[in-house]
Amino acid sequence: MATFQSDLTRHTFPLSEKVSGKTLRQSLVKFLQKEYPDFKPEHNLALSELNGIRERYIADCLTRQIGELTDLEKRVLESITNKETLSDKVEDEARPTTLGQRVADGVATFGGSWTFIISFMFFLMCWIVFNVYWLANKGFDPYPFILLNLILSCLAALQAPVIMMSQNRQEEKDRDRAKKDYMVNLKSELEIRALHEKIDHLIMHQQQELMEVQRIQIEMMNDIMHRLKS
Repeated sequence: MATFQSDLTRHTFPLSEKVSGKTLRQSLVKFLQKEYPDFKPEHNLALSELNGIRERYIADCLTRQIGELTDLEKRVLESITNKETLSDKVEDEARPTTLGQRVADGVATFGGSWTFIISFMFFLMCWIVFNVYWLANKGFDPYPFILLNLILSCLAALQAPVIMMSQNRQEEKDRDRAKKDYMVNLKSELEIRALHEKIDHLIMHQQQELMEVQRIQIEMMNDIMHRLKS
């Protein structure tokens, strides 16, 4: 199998991975020369080496754009480096819930339903009818229903913080989902940017091959014309 020696690391690679520095974008070459000052555009390197350099170049661009990388950005770059998918690792994780959290969720679910509204209205009507008509407004809670007002006040005072607890947990879940969506979108953007780099390299490489073929064809035509004249 034909091989070549990389001018970047002096390692030997298959000839099929050979990449000329002339086919790289100027910005990528400048970044490459920061790590390898002796590298010149006419030198060659391997495709695997180029992929690693592209990943470091993307990380450098990301750092210059948004400043210091957070744990989310670092995790995205690691997934790109290791060629791992990210969407299957950012799904909602089942976290253990305490008894208080389950009670808060149950209260919030039941308190925001038509079942609670209808049943509570039925309870109020029964309370009023029982005290006004059945006990002739002389029972344990006559009009203006002071005991009922006390019960309603206590219920509202207890129900409100319990519902807020459930809402806080829901907001925490929404923040986690937003972070995960950000990670997926960031990786998509970086992958698209890397894909553009690869497509540009492929186009330039094909153009070089076409120019080489055209040059050979011109030389062949010149030889044929020379033979015809002679």
